[in-house]
Amino acid sequence: MELEVLFLGTSGAVPTPERGLSATLLKRGGERLLVDCGEGTQRQLMRAGVGIAQIEAVLLTHLHADHYLGIPGMLKTWQLWGRTEPVAIYGPKGLSSMVALFKRIIGHTEYEVSYHEIGPDCVLERNGYQVRALQTDHRVMSVGWQLVEAPRPGRFDVEQAKALGVAPGPDFGKLQRGETVQGSNGPVSPEQVMGPSRAGRKVVITGDTRPCPAVAEAAQGADVLVHDSTFTSEAADRARETYHSTSAEAAQLAKDAGVRMLALTHLSFRHAPRDLLAEARLVYDRVVLPYDLDRIEVPFGERGEPVYIDHRAERAAMRVAAQEARSSGV
Repeated sequence: MELEVLFLGTSGAVPTPERGLSATLLKRGGERLLVDCGEGTQRQLMRAGVGIAQIEAVLLTHLHADHYLGIPGMLKTWQLWGRTEPVAIYGPKGLSSMVALFKRIIGHTEYEVSYHEIGPDCVLERNGYQVRALQTDHRVMSVGWQLVEAPRPGRFDVEQAKALGVAPGPDFGKLQRGETVQGSNGPVSPEQVMGPSRAGRKVVITGDTRPCPAVAEAAQGADVLVHDSTFTSEAADRARETYHSTSAEAAQLAKDAGVRMLALTHLSFRHAPRDLLAEARLVYDRVVLPYDLDRIEVPFGERGEPVYIDHRAERAAMRVAAQEARSSGV
């Protein structure tokens, strides 16, 4: 099952020519969950070639304008495109007071839009995984979001099953589904032929926050942590005043939590990205600093580490390959 984190907007409160406002897309199989929706997010989705109509839910971290102003435009686009599938919008306390404003801007929609004001104890049950809110530490009521997959069954030992007299075929499937079957010398239970259960994957997106215990707990052993990294340590006082994090603080939290890959986001235009990244890597080496439209592919743990894909390098390689193909007459 594919699991991918797509960065649509990685700037802080002010966009830059290279970075849009906060938005991150979680792609799992055919499902699409959007975390925050800054101004211009729908265009970023189109640039990325992602099916914008596939988004089922928008998960807001907090109600500062740079994190939600893209919602009205996207809802209006869906109406103009004739969307029929419902969409749900989740956000912390204060969301309900914005609903009337959204409705005045958008007008009537033929599809259902539901609004859910949630707290840090919110758990959304999905097919094979949960999406959990977690308390963060910002100037207003705020939450982060954690995608946690259910544990997977252990590996099926074919040779052991055969040795116990289980015939290949439907009984193999029953054992893998947790059922006991009949072998040549008596009943065979799943515990006799299945290895230990394997952990699912975990992705945590903090939104704007100071380093805090709830994030540290949620990030324990995470495959990917997307953390606020607004400032360098030279602006540590400013980070504390505005309830943001420095890149070194994000890296220390990720290191302590044993995160497999840390992605720095919500970057202030006041700092060069290379300085933010260099500072973080002095603390922890499993750090990337994505640009808009970059992505991270998250395999299951036994299949390797998360893979960071720079979309600019990827497109350059595709152009070179196409040119070589034309030159060779292919």
